[in-house]
Order: sequence, then structure tokens, then C-alpha cells
Amino acid sequence: MSDLAAEIKALIIESLNLEDLTPADIDTDAPLFVDGLGLDSIDALELGVALQKRYGLSLSAESDETRKHFGSVASLAAFVAANRSK
Repeated sequence: MSDLAAEIKALIIESLNLEDLTPADIDTDAPLFVDGLGLDSIDALELGVALQKRYGLSLSAESDETRKHFGSVASLAAFVAANRSK
């Protein structure tokens, strides 16, 4: 697992208060929403804010492209690596 993917997993756990999970419990390639981790739209909003603060990203909640980036930890890590300013 890449360091960035591990960081994002830790950020998911921290920002969404998922104390019963560890980064190892989150599959890097599994869906974050519905199936997989089972996050919902409120979780997406909270995670988006955490990503903006941590990595200086610019995200649009209305963008289909943003939705694709939130598909899995792997897709989030690729997006962060390509777009972070911090």
C-alpha cells in the first residue's frame, strides 16, 4: 500500500469517527460508498472538507469527475497526488 493511500485511510477513519476500523480494514480498491465501506452523502461531504484542509484540494460537489475520484481509496490517492497543493 502506498504511503498516500495509508494517509487517506487514516484521514477517513479520523474525519468520520470510525474508531472501530483500522487502515488495514479498509480495502484500497473497494468502493467507499454503498457497497464496500458503506459511506453516505454526509460522509462524502465531511471527507471532502477533510481532504481540502489536509491537501489544499479544490473539489466541486456537483462534478461527476469528483464523484469518480471518491470511488475508492486508490482513486482518491491518485486524485490527491495529481492535485494537492500542500
